[in-house]
Amino acid sequence: MRLDAVSLAYDGAPPVLDRLTLETPAGAFRYLVGPSGVGKSSLLRLIFLDAAPTSGTIALFGETATGASPAQKARLRRRIGVVFQDFRLLDGLSLVDNIALPRLIGGAAVADARREAAELIAWVGLGDRIDATPASLSGGERQRAAIARAVIVRPNLIVADEPTGSVDDDMADRLMALFEELNREGATVILATHSMDLLERFPHPAIRLGAGRAVMETP
Repeated sequence: MRLDAVSLAYDGAPPVLDRLTLETPAGAFRYLVGPSGVGKSSLLRLIFLDAAPTSGTIALFGETATGASPAQKARLRRRIGVVFQDFRLLDGLSLVDNIALPRLIGGAAVADARREAAELIAWVGLGDRIDATPASLSGGERQRAAIARAVIVRPNLIVADEPTGSVDDDMADRLMALFEELNREGATVILATHSMDLLERFPHPAIRLGAGRAVMETP
């Protein structure tokens, strides 16, 4: 992943990101840190192609993503797993079907997709809620479900916005173990967090945002 001189501004306001240049090698694990309002979520939106930069270019998986066609963007997005702060689970589907959905969209057989989803549901500690609807889940449960859905396709790039913000320390450790396992298997992980404790317990290099720029920090 590479961003070259990327700026992002909303409705004529001062740029949230200002000529930011950043390169993350394939297979890296990077935290994204900085105070609230500094642009962490905006940077993540750029990385998973949910927003376009005001200027500059973004490359993913060796391809230029800036200005890509809808079909090209869709192809690139299929290689990205995203954990949103607002979860984005579908109320009309059970938990197992929500998590199986990315595999079904990718063409997997229903039985295989539901089996893989059930395994991930157990991993994130929701085995007794497999048939529950999102509306019946707590915030922390929905957070765990969102993580399971993001990683079921074994993406090349995982982008996570505060993925441990709604869970206790024991579950945060369990979820971080999952992210680290996927990283060891080759996935690049970009994880935004406010938790300095998390950085201490699971040390990885961090990208610190401030004044629209990025600075690399090593643990």
